Parts: sequence; structure tokens; C-alpha cells
Amino acid sequence: MFVEVNGVELYYERVGSGPDLVMLHGNGEDHTIFEQSVFHLKNHFTVHLLDSRGHGRSSPVSEFHYSDMADDVVAFMSEVGLERPMLCGFSDGGIIGLMIAHSHPDLLSRLYVCGANTDPSTLKGFGMFLCRTLPRYRNDPKVRMMLTEPHITREDLSCITIPVMVIAGSRDAVDGKDTRFIADSIRDSTLCIVKGATHSSYVDGSPQLAQLILSDLGITGFDHRGRV
Repeated sequence: MFVEVNGVELYYERVGSGPDLVMLHGNGEDHTIFEQSVFHLKNHFTVHLLDSRGHGRSSPVSEFHYSDMADDVVAFMSEVGLERPMLCGFSDGGIIGLMIAHSHPDLLSRLYVCGANTDPSTLKGFGMFLCRTLPRYRNDPKVRMMLTEPHITREDLSCITIPVMVIAGSRDAVDGKDTRFIADSIRDSTLCIVKGATHSSYVDGSPQLAQLILSDLGITGFDHRGRV
């Protein structure tokens, strides 16, 4: 399905039934990164899976800014009539979630922030080294956004009043100090470091993110063999 917001068409899918949960992917990805999670979550929630502008089947754009993407998600919620949904964002999606929770304090009911960073300087690893040094990566508009944004402050985070779970891998591309900074700066937050996980291994092709969400909400009966 498509919805027009802020001059772009966003592609989204809606599956399951129950309370609303919006899921936002990371840089250069699309909604399919959550396939394994949705397999479990759709039994408990109405899951709304978006392709961000310039990603997946949504409208292409020539430049990218997290603020534009956050505005798109806010407009999407209004267009489809969501009232205080939960939001789970991975990487760029987590950044967007933090920005929405800060600027629209009454819009969400709960937030799951996975592998998000508050500043480009806190991204690490060989992949980021290549993005910073090689022109073929550095000049990509998506990468350029990642290398220059966001700039989220402690003051911004302290304004977030909803429950937040901050999730990252123990081998994440985001510096662990930044992950802890996010959790420490949000009053009603919990921190979950997934042992042995990289930036995306507990999200892409894994049901582990679904398990974390369900466990956080006190929903039992998760079966590691692929059933709920």
C-alpha cells in the first residue's frame, strides 16, 4: 500500500491484529529486514512496516535528512489514523524514533531503539572507515546523511517521557558509550545489550528482536524453533 505525505509516496505493509506497532528499518534497507520479527509479532500486534523515503518502494529523493524522515512518519501516523502506537526503529529507524519521541511527546506510547547513535562520531568499524574515506561511498546521499547527522543532545533525550528500551549488540557499530548515553539520558528507559550480536545480527534474519519486545511487554510463550 502507498500513502502520500510531504510530497513523497511511502510504501507500507500492515499485518496482524492488536495494538499498533510501527517498525522502521535502517540506512539502505527496507521493511523486509523485519521479516523474522514480524512472523512472531503479528500474532500480538497490528504491525505497520514502512519503507523510508528513498528506500524500498517509496519515492526516490535526491538528498536525505533524518528530520524529513521523522516528519514523514508523523504524517503517516496521522494519515492512517494511528493513536499512540508503539514504535520500533533499527539504526536510522531508531534515530527517527528518538527524534519523534522528543519533538512529539504525546504521539507514541512506547519506543524500542535498536542500534541508534546520537552523533556521526560514535560510529565505528571498518565499514564506517570505508564510508568516511572512499568517495564512492562518501558521495552516496544516504551515506552522506549518516556521516553528517544526527546531533541529538542529552537535553533532547531528557525530554522523552515514554517508556524506552535501548537495544544494541555487544559488537555493535555504534560505540557502546553512546548507547549507554542514550539510555542514561532518558528517564524511563531500560538498556539491553545483546551478547555476541553485531549491529544487525539480532534483527536481520533473526527472531531475537521479537523475543526482546515480547519479553519486555510480559508476553510469554516464545518458541525459539519459530513458533509463538
